Amino acid sequence: MKFIPDLCAQRAMLTPDAAAFADPVSGRVWSFAEIERRVGRGAAFLRSLGIGEGDRIAVLCHNNVPFFELLFACARAKAILVPLNWRQTPAELAPIIDDSGAKLMFFDGPTADLASKVVAAARLPSRSLIEWDAVCDQPGEPMTPTPWETDAPWYLLYTSGTTGKPKAVIQTAGMALANMINVQTATGIGPDTKSLNFLPLFHTAGINLHTLPVFIVGGVSQVLPKFDADLVLSLVQQGRITVFFGVPAIYQAISLHPAFERTDFSAVKHWGCGGAPISAALIQTFLERGVTICNGMGMTETGPTVFFMDRAQAPTKIGSVGKPQLLAEVRLVGADGVDGDDGELWFRGPGITPGYFNNPMATEAAFAPGGWLKSGDIARRDADGYYTIVDRIKDMYISGGENVYPAEVEHVLQAHPAVLEAAVVGVSDEKWGEVGHAAVILRPGQTADPADLQQHARAALATYKVPKHVTIVTDFPRTAAGKVQKHHLRAALTEPQKPESA
Repeated sequence: MKFIPDLCAQRAMLTPDAAAFADPVSGRVWSFAEIERRVGRGAAFLRSLGIGEGDRIAVLCHNNVPFFELLFACARAKAILVPLNWRQTPAELAPIIDDSGAKLMFFDGPTADLASKVVAAARLPSRSLIEWDAVCDQPGEPMTPTPWETDAPWYLLYTSGTTGKPKAVIQTAGMALANMINVQTATGIGPDTKSLNFLPLFHTAGINLHTLPVFIVGGVSQVLPKFDADLVLSLVQQGRITVFFGVPAIYQAISLHPAFERTDFSAVKHWGCGGAPISAALIQTFLERGVTICNGMGMTETGPTVFFMDRAQAPTKIGSVGKPQLLAEVRLVGADGVDGDDGELWFRGPGITPGYFNNPMATEAAFAPGGWLKSGDIARRDADGYYTIVDRIKDMYISGGENVYPAEVEHVLQAHPAVLEAAVVGVSDEKWGEVGHAAVILRPGQTADPADLQQHARAALATYKVPKHVTIVTDFPRTAAGKVQKHHLRAALTEPQKPESA
């Protein structure tokens, strides 16, 4: 059993008057000392509500500072926080509440209606974060800091369910420290860092890329309830952001914004991207504006940071996720179990989850002997040690006896000037067993015929890789990180009488 000091208290001791969080809309700023005081009161409030060690607390909210206070208060009270996805329905949230065994739920104003339905169905006590905010401002006896156990569950992140039933990935203080070191090594964050928090807090990126690492090193995070392209570009223009992390959909929205061509991006020292593959065309669009996007890769189960591309090589190795960072071990394991320069990614290190909460079968299935986490991703390593993700194992399909990796086909389709995004799935075919079905989102104001897109693909791909079907769509079903939920997409594409399909 290993322990570290209470990170919130320790940070406040080191830099009490420095800004920890800020609201760029209202102008309110929270110092580290203020956050520490409020966390102490909040932890005492949890105990007064009957929350004991190991109890789970659900939270349903958009991005706000009280969420992070609640996160640190749970660590102090040795409770376990369970962030909930406010995009889901009560029917989807009910089994998560049941699986987690939550004893209490907090909610904010925008989620109040959804929260009322969830707690009614689950017969779960609830409290508003407005009340939390008021209680934390009141004088009273705070809960004093005690050391944190590095391997104990701190909070649970339910997987987004790209394949099926969500699982609760355990997150620990030890994972947070490892992630901080990996992020700091890749981005150079420090006390002068100014970051922006807007990615959903029920996803690892919302907490860990880069808000929690920035807090630990003493920088400030500006918190927005949601992504707002107008405000984000304004903050960039004003020089109020020095590090930025977004998923590809965020970069896509920024590139399409009217202010994109006239915004001064020079104040941002590091641009990070992850959560889903980013197209070469989009990377090139930003390079033309002097912005080098450093692609990365990780999983909820890895805390999440494993890979990050370095700025020097990013323009010449487009498509690569870089090298493993300081505290991440990586193997590439072939189907024969032998390590090589291509195969399934396996991970090990202090940033890896101890497993899935109350799910020993899933935990056992995820790990190989020696503590290696099996990612389910196929990757390759080049002669310089840089890694490229080929595709998910489960997304590969077999057409006429040949393996087809959809990511390769998507890359080709996205090179067409009229295509904004493409997603390919394997669907049943009487002759070939499986064939590709491409869903394509067109650029604003552009048109394209499905047959033309197939012809474009034939110029770069073997015949068996060219999608037999192409459907023009307006969007894809996505996870919070912008990753396409291909099981939902496949179901939608295989419904009868789909329009604009060839």
